[in-house]
Amino acid sequence: MADASRRQKGGHRRTLVIALIVGAAVCVLLAWALLSRRQDRPPVFTGYVVTRNLYMSAPVAGAIDSLSVVRGQRVEAGAALFRIDPTSLDARADQAAAQVDQGQAQLAADAAALNKARAALAAAQVEVTRTTSDLARFIAAEREKAGSVAGQQIDQARAAAISAQRQRDAAQTDVTAAAARITASRAGVQGSRAGVVDARRQVSQLAPVAPVAARVEDVMYQAGEWVAANAPVVSLIPDDQIKVRFYLPEAMVNAYPPGTMVAVGCDGCAPGMTARVDYVAGRPEYTPPIIYSLATRDKLVFLVEAAPSTPRGLRPGQPVDVTPLPPTGRAGR
Repeated sequence: MADASRRQKGGHRRTLVIALIVGAAVCVLLAWALLSRRQDRPPVFTGYVVTRNLYMSAPVAGAIDSLSVVRGQRVEAGAALFRIDPTSLDARADQAAAQVDQGQAQLAADAAALNKARAALAAAQVEVTRTTSDLARFIAAEREKAGSVAGQQIDQARAAAISAQRQRDAAQTDVTAAAARITASRAGVQGSRAGVVDARRQVSQLAPVAPVAARVEDVMYQAGEWVAANAPVVSLIPDDQIKVRFYLPEAMVNAYPPGTMVAVGCDGCAPGMTARVDYVAGRPEYTPPIIYSLATRDKLVFLVEAAPSTPRGLRPGQPVDVTPLPPTGRAGR
Protein backbone atom coordinates (compact mmCIF):
# COMPACT_ATOMS: atom_id res chain seq x y z
CA MET A 1 0.00 0.00 0.00
CA ALA A 2 2.81 2.45 0.85
CA ASP A 3 4.58 1.70 -2.44
CA ALA A 4 1.40 2.25 -4.39
CA SER A 5 0.80 5.54 -2.64
CA ARG A 6 4.33 6.70 -3.40
CA ARG A 7 4.01 5.70 -7.05
CA GLN A 8 0.70 7.58 -7.28
CA LYS A 9 2.19 10.75 -5.79
CA GLY A 10 5.17 10.52 -8.13
CA GLY A 11 2.82 10.23 -11.08
CA HIS A 12 0.94 13.35 -9.98
CA ARG A 13 4.19 15.26 -9.71
CA ARG A 14 5.27 14.24 -13.19
CA THR A 15 1.87 15.19 -14.56
CA LEU A 16 2.06 18.58 -12.83
CA VAL A 17 5.58 19.23 -14.15
CA ILE A 18 4.53 18.27 -17.66
CA ALA A 19 1.47 20.52 -17.40
CA LEU A 20 3.63 23.40 -16.21
CA ILE A 21 6.09 22.88 -19.05
CA VAL A 22 3.31 22.71 -21.62
CA GLY A 23 1.64 25.80 -20.13
CA ALA A 24 4.90 27.72 -20.21
CA ALA A 25 5.45 26.71 -23.81
CA VAL A 26 1.95 27.81 -24.72
CA CYS A 27 2.51 31.18 -22.99
CA VAL A 28 5.77 31.66 -24.86
CA LEU A 29 4.08 30.83 -28.16
CA LEU A 30 1.21 33.20 -27.43
CA ALA A 31 3.58 35.98 -26.41
CA TRP A 32 5.64 35.46 -29.54
CA ALA A 33 2.51 35.51 -31.69
CA LEU A 34 1.22 38.67 -30.06
CA LEU A 35 4.62 40.33 -30.37
CA SER A 36 4.90 39.40 -34.03
CA ARG A 37 1.42 40.64 -34.66
CA ARG A 38 2.12 43.92 -32.92
CA GLN A 39 5.31 44.38 -34.92
CA ASP A 40 3.39 43.78 -38.15
CA ARG A 41 0.79 46.43 -37.32
CA PRO A 42 1.48 49.99 -38.53
CA PRO A 43 1.93 52.61 -35.81
CA VAL A 44 -1.18 54.48 -34.77
CA PHE A 45 -0.94 58.12 -33.68
CA THR A 46 -4.06 59.51 -32.09
CA GLY A 47 -4.47 63.23 -32.62
CA TYR A 48 -7.24 65.79 -32.78
CA VAL A 49 -8.80 68.33 -35.12
CA VAL A 50 -7.76 71.99 -34.95
CA THR A 51 -9.06 74.99 -36.88
CA ARG A 52 -8.06 78.53 -37.73
CA ASN A 53 -11.17 80.66 -37.66
CA LEU A 54 -12.12 83.72 -39.68
CA TYR A 55 -13.78 86.48 -37.66
CA MET A 56 -16.01 88.63 -39.85
CA SER A 57 -16.69 92.23 -38.78
CA ALA A 58 -17.69 95.64 -40.13
CA PRO A 59 -15.31 98.64 -40.21
CA VAL A 60 -17.79 101.00 -38.54
CA ALA A 61 -19.99 100.86 -35.48
CA GLY A 62 -23.72 100.47 -35.82
CA ALA A 63 -26.79 98.40 -35.04
CA ILE A 64 -27.18 95.00 -36.69
CA ASP A 65 -29.95 95.36 -39.24
CA SER A 66 -30.20 91.66 -40.17
CA LEU A 67 -28.46 88.30 -39.75
CA SER A 68 -28.36 85.83 -42.64
CA VAL A 69 -26.72 82.82 -40.93
CA VAL A 70 -27.05 80.66 -37.82
CA ARG A 71 -24.57 78.55 -35.91
CA GLY A 72 -23.59 75.31 -37.61
CA GLN A 73 -24.77 76.45 -41.04
CA ARG A 74 -22.61 75.83 -44.10
CA VAL A 75 -22.01 78.81 -46.39
CA GLU A 76 -20.40 79.09 -49.78
CA ALA A 77 -18.04 81.81 -50.92
CA GLY A 78 -19.95 85.06 -51.47
CA ALA A 79 -22.85 84.19 -49.15
CA ALA A 80 -24.27 87.10 -47.12
CA LEU A 81 -23.54 86.94 -43.39
CA PHE A 82 -25.00 90.04 -41.72
CA ARG A 83 -25.79 93.69 -42.37
CA ILE A 84 -25.19 96.82 -40.28
CA ASP A 85 -27.82 99.56 -40.42
CA PRO A 86 -26.49 101.99 -43.09
CA THR A 87 -28.54 105.03 -42.02
CA SER A 88 -25.66 106.94 -40.41
CA LEU A 89 -23.26 106.21 -43.27
CA ASP A 90 -25.85 107.15 -45.88
CA ALA A 91 -26.27 110.48 -44.09
CA ARG A 92 -22.50 110.93 -44.03
CA ALA A 93 -22.27 110.21 -47.76
CA ASP A 94 -25.06 112.71 -48.47
CA GLN A 95 -23.31 115.31 -46.33
CA ALA A 96 -20.03 114.75 -48.16
CA ALA A 97 -21.82 115.04 -51.51
CA ALA A 98 -23.39 118.35 -50.39
CA GLN A 99 -19.93 119.56 -49.36
CA VAL A 100 -18.67 118.69 -52.84
CA ASP A 101 -21.42 120.82 -54.41
CA GLN A 102 -20.71 123.67 -52.01
CA GLY A 103 -16.99 123.43 -52.69
CA GLN A 104 -17.49 123.50 -56.42
CA ALA A 105 -19.66 126.62 -56.09
CA GLN A 106 -16.97 128.27 -53.98
CA LEU A 107 -14.35 127.22 -56.52
CA ALA A 108 -16.35 128.89 -59.31
CA ALA A 109 -16.63 132.08 -57.23
CA ASP A 110 -12.90 132.03 -56.50
CA ALA A 111 -12.14 131.52 -60.19
CA ALA A 112 -14.28 134.57 -61.07
CA ALA A 113 -12.48 136.60 -58.37
CA LEU A 114 -9.12 135.52 -59.78
CA ASN A 115 -10.11 136.62 -63.28
CA LYS A 116 -11.26 139.97 -61.90
CA ALA A 117 -8.01 140.41 -59.97
CA ARG A 118 -5.97 139.59 -63.06
CA ALA A 119 -7.94 142.14 -65.09
CA ALA A 120 -7.33 144.76 -62.40
CA LEU A 121 -3.63 143.87 -62.40
CA ALA A 122 -3.48 144.26 -66.17
CA ALA A 123 -5.20 147.68 -65.97
CA ALA A 124 -2.86 148.75 -63.17
CA GLN A 125 0.14 147.71 -65.24
CA VAL A 126 -1.14 149.80 -68.16
CA GLU A 127 -1.54 152.77 -65.82
CA VAL A 128 2.01 152.26 -64.51
CA THR A 129 3.32 152.24 -68.07
CA ARG A 130 1.42 155.43 -68.97
CA THR A 131 2.37 157.42 -65.88
CA THR A 132 6.00 156.31 -66.05
CA SER A 133 6.13 157.32 -69.70
CA ASP A 134 4.61 160.78 -68.95
CA LEU A 135 7.10 161.34 -66.14
CA ALA A 136 10.03 160.36 -68.34
CA ARG A 137 8.81 162.64 -71.13
CA PHE A 138 8.47 165.64 -68.82
CA ILE A 139 11.90 165.09 -67.32
CA ALA A 140 13.49 164.76 -70.78
CA ALA A 141 11.82 167.97 -72.00
CA GLU A 142 13.02 169.87 -68.93
CA ARG A 143 16.56 168.65 -69.54
CA GLU A 144 16.50 169.77 -73.18
CA LYS A 145 15.11 173.20 -72.34
CA ALA A 146 14.89 174.47 -68.85
CA GLY A 147 11.54 176.00 -67.97
CA SER A 148 9.70 174.26 -70.80
CA VAL A 149 7.78 172.17 -68.24
CA ALA A 150 6.48 173.51 -64.98
CA GLY A 151 7.90 171.97 -61.85
CA GLN A 152 4.42 171.35 -60.52
CA GLN A 153 3.57 169.32 -63.61
CA ILE A 154 6.63 167.11 -63.09
CA ASP A 155 5.70 166.60 -59.43
CA GLN A 156 2.17 165.61 -60.39
CA ALA A 157 3.47 163.14 -62.99
CA ARG A 158 5.86 161.62 -60.43
CA ALA A 159 3.05 161.26 -57.85
CA ALA A 160 0.80 159.68 -60.50
CA ALA A 161 3.54 157.17 -61.39
CA ILE A 162 4.10 156.25 -57.73
CA SER A 163 0.35 155.81 -57.16
CA ALA A 164 0.03 153.61 -60.25
CA GLN A 165 2.87 151.40 -59.04
CA ARG A 166 1.21 151.03 -55.65
CA GLN A 167 -2.08 150.08 -57.27
CA ARG A 168 -0.26 147.55 -59.43
CA ASP A 169 1.39 146.01 -56.35
CA ALA A 170 -1.99 145.84 -54.60
CA ALA A 171 -3.54 144.19 -57.67
CA GLN A 172 -0.68 141.65 -57.71
CA THR A 173 -1.39 140.86 -54.05
CA ASP A 174 -5.06 140.36 -54.89
CA VAL A 175 -4.14 137.95 -57.72
CA THR A 176 -1.89 135.92 -55.39
CA ALA A 177 -4.60 135.75 -52.72
CA ALA A 178 -7.25 134.70 -55.26
CA ALA A 179 -4.96 131.97 -56.60
CA ALA A 180 -4.37 130.71 -53.03
CA ARG A 181 -8.13 130.62 -52.41
CA ILE A 182 -8.61 128.57 -55.58
CA THR A 183 -5.95 126.09 -54.41
CA ALA A 184 -7.70 125.80 -51.03
CA SER A 185 -11.10 125.39 -52.69
CA ARG A 186 -9.78 122.65 -54.97
CA ALA A 187 -8.29 120.85 -51.99
CA GLY A 188 -11.62 121.15 -50.19
CA VAL A 189 -13.50 119.70 -53.15
CA GLN A 190 -11.04 116.82 -53.42
CA GLY A 191 -11.39 116.14 -49.69
CA SER A 192 -15.17 116.13 -49.95
CA ARG A 193 -15.05 113.78 -52.92
CA ALA A 194 -12.75 111.48 -50.96
CA GLY A 195 -15.28 111.61 -48.13
CA VAL A 196 -18.03 110.54 -50.52
CA VAL A 197 -15.93 107.65 -51.84
CA ASP A 198 -14.98 106.55 -48.32
CA ALA A 199 -18.56 106.72 -47.06
CA ARG A 200 -19.83 104.72 -50.02
CA ARG A 201 -17.03 102.18 -49.57
CA GLN A 202 -17.95 101.79 -45.91
CA VAL A 203 -21.60 101.38 -46.86
CA SER A 204 -20.58 98.50 -49.13
CA GLN A 205 -18.64 96.96 -46.22
CA LEU A 206 -21.64 97.01 -43.90
CA ALA A 207 -22.80 93.69 -45.37
CA PRO A 208 -19.77 91.33 -45.37
CA VAL A 209 -19.89 88.08 -47.32
CA ALA A 210 -18.10 84.79 -46.75
CA PRO A 211 -14.71 84.94 -48.50
CA VAL A 212 -14.49 81.12 -48.83
CA ALA A 213 -16.63 78.04 -48.31
CA ALA A 214 -16.92 77.53 -44.57
CA ARG A 215 -19.03 76.45 -41.62
CA VAL A 216 -20.48 79.02 -39.24
CA GLU A 217 -19.06 78.26 -35.81
CA ASP A 218 -20.69 81.08 -33.89
CA VAL A 219 -22.82 84.23 -34.21
CA MET A 220 -21.86 86.68 -31.48
CA TYR A 221 -24.71 89.22 -31.77
CA GLN A 222 -28.42 89.34 -32.43
CA ALA A 223 -30.35 91.59 -34.77
CA GLY A 224 -30.85 95.01 -33.24
CA GLU A 225 -27.76 94.91 -31.03
CA TRP A 226 -25.12 97.63 -31.29
CA VAL A 227 -21.71 96.50 -32.56
CA ALA A 228 -18.47 98.40 -32.17
CA ALA A 229 -16.25 98.98 -35.19
CA ASN A 230 -14.21 95.90 -36.16
CA ALA A 231 -15.89 93.76 -33.49
CA PRO A 232 -16.35 90.12 -34.69
CA VAL A 233 -19.96 89.31 -35.45
CA VAL A 234 -19.69 85.92 -37.18
CA SER A 235 -16.98 83.27 -36.71
CA LEU A 236 -16.28 81.01 -39.69
CA ILE A 237 -14.31 77.78 -39.99
CA PRO A 238 -13.01 77.66 -43.58
CA ASP A 239 -12.76 74.21 -45.13
CA ASP A 240 -9.10 74.78 -45.98
CA GLN A 241 -8.28 75.76 -42.39
CA ILE A 242 -9.29 72.45 -40.78
CA LYS A 243 -6.20 70.49 -39.77
CA VAL A 244 -5.40 67.18 -38.13
CA ARG A 245 -2.79 67.65 -35.42
CA PHE A 246 -0.80 64.76 -33.95
CA TYR A 247 2.60 64.16 -32.37
CA LEU A 248 5.45 62.01 -33.64
CA PRO A 249 8.23 60.55 -31.52
CA GLU A 250 11.67 61.90 -32.31
CA ALA A 251 12.80 58.62 -33.86
CA MET A 252 10.01 58.68 -36.49
CA VAL A 253 9.75 62.36 -37.41
CA ASN A 254 11.99 62.10 -40.48
CA ALA A 255 9.59 59.55 -42.00
CA TYR A 256 6.80 62.15 -42.22
CA PRO A 257 8.10 65.19 -44.14
CA PRO A 258 5.66 67.76 -45.58
CA GLY A 259 3.79 66.18 -48.48
CA THR A 260 3.50 62.77 -46.84
CA MET A 261 0.03 61.24 -47.07
CA VAL A 262 -1.46 59.57 -43.99
CA ALA A 263 -4.71 57.74 -43.31
CA VAL A 264 -7.18 59.37 -40.92
CA GLY A 265 -9.99 57.71 -39.08
CA CYS A 266 -12.48 58.89 -36.49
CA ASP A 267 -15.79 57.90 -34.94
CA GLY A 268 -18.56 58.45 -37.44
CA CYS A 269 -16.22 59.52 -40.26
CA ALA A 270 -16.48 58.09 -43.75
CA PRO A 271 -13.83 55.43 -44.44
CA GLY A 272 -10.89 56.17 -46.69
CA MET A 273 -10.11 59.67 -45.40
CA THR A 274 -6.55 60.80 -45.98
CA ALA A 275 -4.54 63.87 -45.08
CA ARG A 276 -1.42 65.53 -46.43
CA VAL A 277 1.24 66.61 -43.95
CA ASP A 278 1.83 70.34 -44.48
CA TYR A 279 3.68 71.29 -41.30
CA VAL A 280 6.27 69.65 -39.06
CA ALA A 281 7.49 71.59 -36.05
CA GLY A 282 11.10 72.66 -36.28
CA ARG A 283 11.74 71.98 -32.61
CA PRO A 284 10.73 69.08 -30.37
CA GLU A 285 8.72 69.43 -27.21
CA TYR A 286 7.95 67.30 -24.22
CA THR A 287 4.77 65.25 -24.30
CA PRO A 288 2.07 67.41 -22.67
CA PRO A 289 0.30 66.01 -19.59
CA ILE A 290 -2.90 65.38 -21.57
CA ILE A 291 -2.39 64.02 -25.06
CA TYR A 292 -4.20 61.51 -27.23
CA SER A 293 -1.69 58.63 -27.46
CA LEU A 294 -2.19 54.93 -28.11
CA ALA A 295 1.08 53.34 -29.18
CA THR A 296 3.85 55.63 -27.98
CA ARG A 297 5.09 56.74 -24.60
CA ASP A 298 8.03 58.79 -25.83
CA LYS A 299 8.68 61.99 -23.96
CA LEU A 300 10.23 63.95 -26.81
CA VAL A 301 7.79 64.54 -29.68
CA PHE A 302 7.30 66.78 -32.73
CA LEU A 303 4.02 68.49 -33.53
CA VAL A 304 2.70 67.65 -37.00
CA GLU A 305 -0.30 69.10 -38.86
CA ALA A 306 -1.97 67.62 -41.93
CA ALA A 307 -4.74 68.89 -44.22
CA PRO A 308 -7.54 66.31 -44.50
CA SER A 309 -8.98 65.32 -47.88
CA THR A 310 -12.60 65.65 -46.69
CA PRO A 311 -12.63 68.25 -43.91
CA ARG A 312 -16.32 69.08 -43.87
CA GLY A 313 -17.26 66.31 -41.46
CA LEU A 314 -14.59 67.11 -38.88
CA ARG A 315 -15.21 69.11 -35.72
CA PRO A 316 -12.70 71.12 -33.66
CA GLY A 317 -11.23 69.01 -30.87
CA GLN A 318 -12.50 65.74 -32.34
CA PRO A 319 -10.10 62.82 -31.69
CA VAL A 320 -8.74 61.08 -34.81
CA ASP A 321 -6.45 58.13 -35.47
CA VAL A 322 -3.54 58.71 -37.85
CA THR A 323 -1.72 55.84 -39.53
CA PRO A 324 0.83 55.77 -42.35
CA LEU A 325 -0.30 54.85 -45.84
CA PRO A 326 1.47 52.20 -47.90
CA PRO A 327 4.39 53.53 -49.98
CA THR A 328 2.09 53.91 -53.02
CA GLY A 329 -0.10 56.32 -51.02
CA ARG A 330 2.68 58.79 -50.28
CA ALA A 331 2.87 61.98 -52.29
CA GLY A 332 6.05 62.70 -54.09
CA ARG A 333 8.32 65.30 -52.61
